[in-house]
Amino acid sequence: MVVLKFFTERLKLRLVEMADLEAIHVLHHLAETDQYNTLGIPKDLEETNIIVDGWINDHQKKTIKNYTFAVEFEKGGFVGLVSLKLSSSKFNSAEIWYKINVDFWNQGYATEAIRAVIRFGFDRLKLHRIEAGCAVENLASIRVLEKAGMTQEGRKRQILPLVTGWMDSFEYAILDEEWKA
Repeated sequence: MVVLKFFTERLKLRLVEMADLEAIHVLHHLAETDQYNTLGIPKDLEETNIIVDGWINDHQKKTIKNYTFAVEFEKGGFVGLVSLKLSSSKFNSAEIWYKINVDFWNQGYATEAIRAVIRFGFDRLKLHRIEAGCAVENLASIRVLEKAGMTQEGRKRQILPLVTGWMDSFEYAILDEEWKA
């Protein structure tokens, strides 16, 4: 089993564990976090269990391609999730996504956690590029990505199948040389 964790000023990030199941299930069922969610809401705890089990299995592979981190306070207390999904080695890049419990919005936790995972991607994994996308109406995520140092590169039209219908996505990225600058 891979043990991977790191700390920020206020947070601890570690690979998800089955002990996080209930907190992740609650996170996926918050109406506010579902507004721009393309994955859908797991219908029950068993469906969430399948998702979490998949993440844990990803972490046990010889070459990890998908890192899903539980974000929590140093002394405990689940804040949310941040994930880094690696592309093929030819491109040496990854996509980051995150979901933070609404109780912790507008306090800088998302930006802090994302910066930590970006640092991990560039410093430990030696990536060249990290990307993210967000719904064009998701102003909070736009702020988070920009505060984390990412640059808006473009717009994909009607790519996100949301509960409210198809929505455009802004595409963001940061390069290793930008991170080091």
